[in-house]
Amino acid sequence: MLTKKLIFAVMFMLILAAGGIQAGGDPARGQELAASDCADCHGDDGKGDEDNPSIAGLDSVKHVDLLKGYKSGEIPDEDEMMIDSVEGLSDQDMADLAAYYAGLGG
Repeated sequence: MLTKKLIFAVMFMLILAAGGIQAGGDPARGQELAASDCADCHGDDGKGDEDNPSIAGLDSVKHVDLLKGYKSGEIPDEDEMMIDSVEGLSDQDMADLAAYYAGLGG
């Protein structure tokens, strides 16, 4: 009986650990994605300008929530720049971008 409980506990911990790794995103892949689209408005350093906000150092969870909000239409986007930018992104793409920009510092 104790063996079954131990096996279940180890399996549960491994599942949690694997999920956490995936959720963190891949900053290197995020950098590749950012170069093709995000940098045009937010700059190579992610610090934006007078027309576009800084996203460098943004908390990755908050960043993903914002990207999902634009994609779903929950966050208004009058000029549709962000909607156009996020429409083709997967959840993993968003996590990768967020991990990259979180590491840049604000």
